[in-house]
Amino acid sequence: MVVALGLLSAFGPLSMDLYLPALPALVADLRIPDPLGQATMSANMVGLAAGQLLLGPLSDRFGRRRPMLIGLAAFAVLSLACAFAPTIETLLIARAAQGIAGSAGIVIARAVVRDMFTGEESARAFAMLAAVVAIMPIIAPLLGGGLLLVTDWRGLFVALAGIGVLLLALAWITVPDTLAPEHRHAGGVSEQLSEMGRMVRNHRFALSALALGLAGLGLFSYISMGPIVLQEQYGLSPQAFSLVMTVNAVGILIGTQISRRIVGRFGVARLAVGSVAVGAVGATAFTVVALLGLPLPVLLVPLFGTILVHGAMLANVTALALAPFSRGAGAASALLGMTQFGMGALVPPLVSLGGTSAPLMGVCMAAGMLLSLVLLSFLTRRA
Repeated sequence: MVVALGLLSAFGPLSMDLYLPALPALVADLRIPDPLGQATMSANMVGLAAGQLLLGPLSDRFGRRRPMLIGLAAFAVLSLACAFAPTIETLLIARAAQGIAGSAGIVIARAVVRDMFTGEESARAFAMLAAVVAIMPIIAPLLGGGLLLVTDWRGLFVALAGIGVLLLALAWITVPDTLAPEHRHAGGVSEQLSEMGRMVRNHRFALSALALGLAGLGLFSYISMGPIVLQEQYGLSPQAFSLVMTVNAVGILIGTQISRRIVGRFGVARLAVGSVAVGAVGATAFTVVALLGLPLPVLLVPLFGTILVHGAMLANVTALALAPFSRGAGAASALLGMTQFGMGALVPPLVSLGGTSAPLMGVCMAAGMLLSLVLLSFLTRRA
């Protein structure tokens, strides 16, 4: 079940990392500027963010299982729509809709964990999910780069449709409904919106959610700008770029396993602050190396350090944010995911409107993680 939930949580990297090596080819094929190519990533992340606001509360009302299965089926269909999109406009719409459908896996998997665990056990469970999620960026870029040897970017979306069908079957077999009928939200839309408003006013949740979104810029800036920076500016082939993605994904896996083993000794709050601090140092070092124009191997070292802590940060900050909510975990998970994916979808493309470069990528990563560190430090001092 944990493996299944981890795979369902992986719709973000699944929708993007398989497709990242093909981004320059898509730009050339559709004859569009680089920012529009990056917008296909942003459209998907906007869908992943907005869809959680819809599907999280729905899972509080109707249970976890039904919305999850409907979302998975829709993801497979919409992946085929992306594959056959005739224009960039159609592709952007299809990518956003694909993100909405895929968000069911992300938001409901978090809610299922919150239904079952609390405290340090919750942090360990989220770390296990993050470990499974980390495997996806190891597999997806290699699979995407390999598929590009025999197909084009459209073929990658056909592959995503097939993966969606497999995940639907896996969820059908292994994931039960963990929300008992007596714990479901019986109110209408207005009541659920009111409850979400109360969640936002909970200072612990609000600061944790904002900190998670800002820290996530370390990963999302890399996902959005990395293909352009590493392939076009540093000359990596799609296959070499896939290898870099794989190494960094192994780093995420290592970070999550370390976090899971030591959370009992240091506690959720201290690990949340510590992981973001390490990421901030790595992102700052990346920026300095990029500004100095040092060679690519030197640049990749601080990038690895920045990405290494993402899984630990995600697990512990998520556990902090969801801890106050024994009821309404779907809505809380939705607000958390909306903040995380919303920032990831909007900030990197906006800051790169004037052009994408390694120093700009570094500044975006470092600024997000430093601001996150400030918020988490304030939060843990008040706790």
